[in-house]
Amino acid sequence: MDLLTWLKQEAQLKKMVLAIVFIALLLDNMLLSVVVPILPSYLYTIDQLATNVAENSTHSTVSPSTIPSLSSSSVILNSTSTPPHHSSAPSTDPSTWAQSSSDPNCSTADAQLDKENVKVGVLLASKATVQLIANPIIGPLTNRIGYHIPMFAGFCIIFLATTLFAFSSTYGLLLLARSLQGVGGSCLSVAGLGMLANMYTDDKERGRAMGIAFSGLALGLVVGAPFGSVMYQFVGKTAPFLLLAFIAVLGGGLHFLLFKPLRVQSESKNGTPLLTLMKDPYILIVAGAICFINQAIAMIEASLPIWMMKTMCASKWQLGIVFLPDSISYLIASNIFGVLAHKIGRWLCAFFGMLLMGITTISFGFAKNIYHVIALNAAAGFSIGMVDSTMMSVMGYLVDLRHVPVYGSVYAIADVAVCIGFSLGPSVGGPIAASVGFPWLMTMIGIVNILFAPLCLLLFRPLRQEENMFLVEEN
Repeated sequence: MDLLTWLKQEAQLKKMVLAIVFIALLLDNMLLSVVVPILPSYLYTIDQLATNVAENSTHSTVSPSTIPSLSSSSVILNSTSTPPHHSSAPSTDPSTWAQSSSDPNCSTADAQLDKENVKVGVLLASKATVQLIANPIIGPLTNRIGYHIPMFAGFCIIFLATTLFAFSSTYGLLLLARSLQGVGGSCLSVAGLGMLANMYTDDKERGRAMGIAFSGLALGLVVGAPFGSVMYQFVGKTAPFLLLAFIAVLGGGLHFLLFKPLRVQSESKNGTPLLTLMKDPYILIVAGAICFINQAIAMIEASLPIWMMKTMCASKWQLGIVFLPDSISYLIASNIFGVLAHKIGRWLCAFFGMLLMGITTISFGFAKNIYHVIALNAAAGFSIGMVDSTMMSVMGYLVDLRHVPVYGSVYAIADVAVCIGFSLGPSVGGPIAASVGFPWLMTMIGIVNILFAPLCLLLFRPLRQEENMFLVEEN
């Protein structure tokens, strides 16, 4: 018996499906976060190069030989060059981690960095926007042709996106790469979770498999930003994306060998219509909590690096390291409250999670050094872990209680809420940060989370659908 035949046996095939979905979620979320510390500095470098070339071309005394050629420009863009106020390597002196905005070098590029807020915001939001559009298409498509063709297509699209990220030197190509990631991410997440649910039919076994798969998501978020910043600082922009392209080839190749995704297999399930679920007030509250908590973290990711560059003279590796506590605390909170919330009340965990996020985001405007930012990012990650781990479970509970217990549509609503948060967060947060400043932006989204938090208390004892209809008729 050869290796491939052995892997296709039912017992081994389950493990292989779990491994493939783990790789898919790791890949998508690592690519999601790896660009956060890279894009602000890289776009700044592109604009600085373009400005210098334009200025040189306007001086008649400058000879053509002094203007950078296209080939030399590519070398500059793929090097580890930094904005003027950045150090070229991480300092071993801890005092450099606490530089305040009083440093005169930090304000030399303020106007140009403010312009980058809008560009970075649109770029980061494009993935979630495209995925928001693709999800309602990919979901029904898997019912018609099965999970394997969209899954393999997702790996191929992510490979194309990472390759574009690696070699793009213009804003337009970077935007295209980020948008392609949205399509690929939709294919991987929808088809991957469908494969798991189809393979693991026992409820307890399925829950354990889902937990392992989502640890890939958390791991991608944990290592993405620090990995990207360190690789960008010491190796260059291309290296981290080429490694992710290799992971895409590994996952896609393994899936193709095992499943030969060429045959159409229809999957059809009937449940409560999507529109009916969207009219359920309890489901809307849960979706709102998920949306606003993710919108807050998306605004932080889009605007914080530029604010640190302006006020703390942060180098590129520091721009990613500060997000490491965010991801670690998210992983810790999601595991703790996934179990604990059942005992103390998921509605209460969500309430305190949104309050914590509101207080934390407002506090960002008062941070004076990178130590403060690290502590606040840890609190933000903990709060989003509290809300995500509890509200995702509440979604399933509400369907059991009030609707037909088929969960695809309700989790599509949850994913749409996440996508809206990560789409509106950067696209709206970037222009606001550029016009009124990062501290005011954080204050606004903090107040929104604090005001929405009391609605989570309404989830204490949601009525059954028949009880709700009885009360309406009685009134």
